[in-house]
Amino acid sequence: MEAWGLTDLGNVRKQNQDYYDIVRLEGGRLLLVVCDGMGGAKSGNVASRLATEVFVGEIRRTDRADMEPGETARMLREAVALANRAVFEQSQVSGDFAGMGTTLVAALVTPEAATIANVGDSRAYLFDREGIRFVTVDHSLVELMVRRGEITREQAKTHPSKNLITRAVGTEAQVACDVYRQPLGPGGAVLLCTDGLSNVLADQEILFEVVHGVQKDGCCQRLLDIAKSRGAPDNVTVVLATV
Repeated sequence: MEAWGLTDLGNVRKQNQDYYDIVRLEGGRLLLVVCDGMGGAKSGNVASRLATEVFVGEIRRTDRADMEPGETARMLREAVALANRAVFEQSQVSGDFAGMGTTLVAALVTPEAATIANVGDSRAYLFDREGIRFVTVDHSLVELMVRRGEITREQAKTHPSKNLITRAVGTEAQVACDVYRQPLGPGGAVLLCTDGLSNVLADQEILFEVVHGVQKDGCCQRLLDIAKSRGAPDNVTVVLATV
């Protein structure tokens, strides 16, 4: 298995509040993490980096190569809970950090499956012989509106409330975390990204670059280049792992 990632300021923002990490665990398994911070210039980047570091540290401490699927899911939930506590406690330290938080999407990838944890509206996509699957559900106001039939998914991309999320790491003392387990096989891939990418590219455009791109190691850069060519109004972060 191989993995690549990058993060970029984009064309408009003055500070990159995204953060990501790629960690190779025992047995060659991969841990991927992407966070998109919020809370103003003094704290969004602090929240995303702190959440990533605490989450990864807890996985390193508790991970075993022989875990059953249920144990893996529980480990991811507990690592998210610890990251949430760390960001929330930091937010209480001073006014500079008040109200800060971050999205978090992570995947523990083996040759057979990906176990994905998600809080917020950063996304996980899975690619296999069936095409592209949008695995996670955005914890956002516009996602609720789409599910109620009030707006279409295309309208959601340009809705004035598209940046309002309903769940984040660190904004409250506790947070609920969604966990998904998806089968993988030879040729499969997992992509994590912030909304700086998913708000600008359609799912099928992402699919094309991942599946039909000549070099997988250049896929993240190609996706970033497309986002920037369309204005990249937000920070852009993308991580890709292939089996």
